[in-house]
Amino acid sequence: MPTIDALSEQLTEYLDPEQIRQVRRAYFYAEQAHDGQRRKSGEPYVTHPLAVAGVLSEMHMDHQSLMAAMLHDVIEDTEISYEGIESQFGKAVADIVDGVSKLTHLEFETKAEAQAENFQKMVLAMAEDIRVILVKLADRLHNMRTLGAMPPEKQRRISRETLDIYSPIAARLGMRDVQVELEDLAFQAYYPMRAKRIRRAVVKARGQRKDVITRIEQAIQSRLDQEHLPGIVVGREKHLYSIYRKMKTQRKAFADIMDVFAFRVVTDSVDDCYRILGAVHNLYKPVPGRFKDYIAIPKANGYQSLHTDLFGARDINIEVQIRTHEMDAVASQGIAEHSHYKVYGDSESAIGSYNRARKWVQGLLEMQKRAGDSMEFIENVKKDLFPDEVYVFTPKGRILEMPRGATPVDFAYAVHTDVGNSCVSCRINRRLAPLSEPLQSGQTVEIITTPRAQPNMAWLNFVVTGKARSSIRHFLKNQQRHESVELGRRLLNQFMANYGASIDDIAAEKLDPLLQEAEFGGLDDLLEDIGMGNRMAYVVARRLRPESPSEGSVTQISSTPGKPLAIQGTEGMVMHYAKCCHPIPGDAIVGHISTGRGLVVHRTDCRNIGYMREDSEKCIYLEWSGSDEEEYTVALQLQVESQRGIIAQIAMAVADAGANLLKIDSGEREGQLVSVQMELTVFNRVHLANVIKQLRKLHSINRILRQ
Repeated sequence: MPTIDALSEQLTEYLDPEQIRQVRRAYFYAEQAHDGQRRKSGEPYVTHPLAVAGVLSEMHMDHQSLMAAMLHDVIEDTEISYEGIESQFGKAVADIVDGVSKLTHLEFETKAEAQAENFQKMVLAMAEDIRVILVKLADRLHNMRTLGAMPPEKQRRISRETLDIYSPIAARLGMRDVQVELEDLAFQAYYPMRAKRIRRAVVKARGQRKDVITRIEQAIQSRLDQEHLPGIVVGREKHLYSIYRKMKTQRKAFADIMDVFAFRVVTDSVDDCYRILGAVHNLYKPVPGRFKDYIAIPKANGYQSLHTDLFGARDINIEVQIRTHEMDAVASQGIAEHSHYKVYGDSESAIGSYNRARKWVQGLLEMQKRAGDSMEFIENVKKDLFPDEVYVFTPKGRILEMPRGATPVDFAYAVHTDVGNSCVSCRINRRLAPLSEPLQSGQTVEIITTPRAQPNMAWLNFVVTGKARSSIRHFLKNQQRHESVELGRRLLNQFMANYGASIDDIAAEKLDPLLQEAEFGGLDDLLEDIGMGNRMAYVVARRLRPESPSEGSVTQISSTPGKPLAIQGTEGMVMHYAKCCHPIPGDAIVGHISTGRGLVVHRTDCRNIGYMREDSEKCIYLEWSGSDEEEYTVALQLQVESQRGIIAQIAMAVADAGANLLKIDSGEREGQLVSVQMELTVFNRVHLANVIKQLRKLHSINRILRQ
């Protein structure tokens, strides 16, 4: 069992005596706080925080992180508060402890919701101090090492959470050693039989491969010595979960994966890395298209290395990674290595890894602010933790790392949220391309924007990054609220005008009871409900009408017809145009409020609105206003004489009239006559009349009807 004395001895390697004394004081404080508490395994509870501190000490973390590790369960599991820790050990330590602590005092409907809320709270703390996640990962690592004491159901739940969230976070922060151990421990707990079979196969294969590995290792080392290049060659072991994941995702047999022999060469400088690359390419033939330079373009988590695949003798496949000692340390410890180099000198790799991690956490924070709730946020985070990345360029040559499958819309939001919100099209390698086209490494992406543009709900079908998804949803949600409030205000004002008043004349003693009854926070919430069609404007107006001298006079005022409501074309998400009659500017129009959709606009002669046209409380008379810049869909039905090329002639006539043909479909044939349905876009009735005039010039068209 680990002891504080053994840990203190280990800390003398890189901490001064005063810092070690503070770590010891935190341990004894935790020991007293957890007095009488035991783990499921029966050990005293304090062995867990001591072991977590031990994990962090192997990463050479600073003394405040170790103190927080000792105290990380004190707020959650004892009577001691945040203020108590702050008074004893300072604000920095207390903040880390508070960030790691769970939300134990709140009630949640589901376990998943509780986990999402806890993770969201931890992200907020990470934004303040990145060490929060390092303590949490060390805590999760020790819990996984001792998972056997838990009931099987809880083992599976914790293992699933580890594979979904914590091991990808460790990978994203470049902490490969922690990632590999978390994945293997979780894999063995979640799929015990599969892990057992793969481990047995690995042990068997290792014995068969030993001679081949030794021979290749010696050949590479001899070539380096011959070229006078410094470097240590070691064989790389594939861990269990990596083998299982490749078998599952790549649909490969175990033998196919184990046929690849992997080696790592660690050298002194970047210059030596490229020289060694040339040496191994002279020794074995490289596989075309399988070389990756992560030194020139590091991964998002700061990882740097040269990767190359080689053809060995007897058709042996060889993978080689070449990196410096510094890069190797960062590849193992990730951002945790930054703390080590703060003591022993600056390291570009470690600092680069740390800065990228900070940038990622800030991105999480922005995503959290835009998410509707914690469940949406954690789903976006899961989508953001992609192991595979593509590297694309801005027109000015800046490199952006994107998850595989990312589209130009994801790229636009990665540049800036405002760029994403206003993008209309893109150029990939100087050619126009669809916004949904997946990006490939090395492409140059240019986003074309316009101030009037706004996100499209259809983008949610193909974007892959959490930032793009949360930003689109946030914009649409805010836009819908704003438009609903404005529409609700106009509708309520129109009905209030029947009583000779407006919204500004509403008395507080009438408004407040209505807001309290409906549990609204303010007038805007009420107006939004009216705009969305969930509450009838005439009912609200009747309740909020000003006091009148007599009931008779009220009746007289309310029967006065109101002025038609003016609309300006495509007014957004709460204004819809009925597809049964396709109204366009110049048509006499009427609207009705549809629950959850807002205002639906019909032509006054539409059959579907006939039954409520005379009911002034259900129908709202509208009029057009504004410019003719918007295009509107209209449907026409044509009866034409069947002849070769008639569809092309119709399309040409529509184009000559300056309209845009959306859809054309020929229906049933009656003798020599064919019914043709078409949808096109026009600016107004005058434009439509010009289109019909152009069509009538075709002698084959017998009749034109507007639907």
